[in-house]
Amino acid sequence: MLVQRVVMPDDAESWTVLDDSYDVVEPVEQFLAHQAVIERSPQTVRSYAFDLRDFFWFLHRHKRNWSAVTLEDFGHFVGWLGLPPDARNGFVVTLPSVGPHCSESTINRKLSAVAMFYEFHMRHGVDCGALLTVLRPGGARGRWRPFLAHLGSGRQRYKAIKLRAPRQLPKTLTSDQIKTILGCCERLRDKFLITLLAQTGMRIGEALGLRHDDVDPAHSLIRVRSRLNDNGARVKNGEREIPVSATLIRLYTDYLVDEYGDLDCDFVFVNLWSGLVGRPWRYWNVTDLVARVRERSGVRFTVHMLRHSYATELLRRKVPAEVVQKLLGHASITTTTQTYAHLEIEDIRRALQAVGWLPSPEV
Repeated sequence: MLVQRVVMPDDAESWTVLDDSYDVVEPVEQFLAHQAVIERSPQTVRSYAFDLRDFFWFLHRHKRNWSAVTLEDFGHFVGWLGLPPDARNGFVVTLPSVGPHCSESTINRKLSAVAMFYEFHMRHGVDCGALLTVLRPGGARGRWRPFLAHLGSGRQRYKAIKLRAPRQLPKTLTSDQIKTILGCCERLRDKFLITLLAQTGMRIGEALGLRHDDVDPAHSLIRVRSRLNDNGARVKNGEREIPVSATLIRLYTDYLVDEYGDLDCDFVFVNLWSGLVGRPWRYWNVTDLVARVRERSGVRFTVHMLRHSYATELLRRKVPAEVVQKLLGHASITTTTQTYAHLEIEDIRRALQAVGWLPSPEV
């Protein structure tokens, strides 16, 4: 089975899953199409597609019908996800000392996607049985509520299977690594994109949706705005303004003068040398750029690591968490404090030296 990118008639991007005969896996297609209709991010739909591909490949290998699986089957699915690819296909037997192929958090993410898939089909009349989420129709308007909902208030769910996953700390980049990455950017456009992400903490979807009107050189501001974008770029949590440095504004100006030229387009990041010139960049353009720069620089990075690095550096410099929340566009300050409530060992060492618990290094 494979995941296939799909371009809609209106040029919107989505994803689907094909079986070994290159036919669409219909139950998965119905779910993914619904996610596209309700305007889930293309990246989110892509993740669902890969997770459901794994699940349906498992069902195919074990000759199980998707609408007749049992809770025991899900237990086997979890164990199967932990096997290396060769062992999943039944070619080798793994030793107990070999670590799992998928981490606990990855397995939990896949189970979440499968749970949403079954909830979608239960809402549309498919008798899936008591699987990951137990729901019953109720209320005069046909709303759905969970089994035993009368024991509590509000909408409640539970997962029958969930692994205990260790908390993953955000992966960050050092200033030297960011400089190395920038030094391997061959175009001003690419250098401006990386610098923008590193100095504003913007999500890549927010950067790809950036228009020239959003850049305010006079006040050294970047405005993140919610709007429909032809390239599928999304703003996750509302609008905000981000103060930026004069250096970033100069880099933007150099990019416009030296590379963008007289091109008539609202978007900041566009095709300039290949493809349809002037067409707004999409997520896959950034994926290609990152792959090229990683190969040149030797730094294994993702664009989201630039966001993590920005936030971590602000907190390290004692910027209040509520300010960091607004800059990052988090819906809640709890998200900020929980995500970045981590310290590197050197931060801890400096804090202990500051209060005299550890001797300061000799000068």
